[in-house]
Amino acid sequence: MLLHHFGSREGLMVAVVQEVEARQARLAASLDGSPAPLLATMWAHLSDAALRPFERLFFESYARGANGEAPFDRLLPDAVDAWLRPPGEATTDPDPAFTRLALAVVRGLLLDLVATGATAETTAALHRFVGLVEAAPAPRPGQ
Repeated sequence: MLLHHFGSREGLMVAVVQEVEARQARLAASLDGSPAPLLATMWAHLSDAALRPFERLFFESYARGANGEAPFDRLLPDAVDAWLRPPGEATTDPDPAFTRLALAVVRGLLLDLVATGATAETTAALHRFVGLVEAAPAPRPGQ
């Protein structure tokens, strides 16, 4: 029945990735505050061991999509772009370079965590990044 609905095992995998990404985006959108605490809160959620199978599926699907393999190619570029323009935001991101950097840092650390299981080390690295974010001056308009 599932294969009939999704067309293939791979189609089901893509649907699962899209649903997990949508849930994480909704969580991020529900958080208020400055970027540093938001990053720390999201990391606490993402680094939960219960999400590890979904994270492995995300990275596998992302890589297959980046190689142009259907149906995984449907995930791109939205797997990045959706985070650069969160749902429901009417305004343009005031600092798209920072948003892209934060996404890359979190995903890189998450890939490290999935590959190595180094929870303490990746969490320490995330907190180090959060500290850098807190210490950085606010961007000037147009930067």
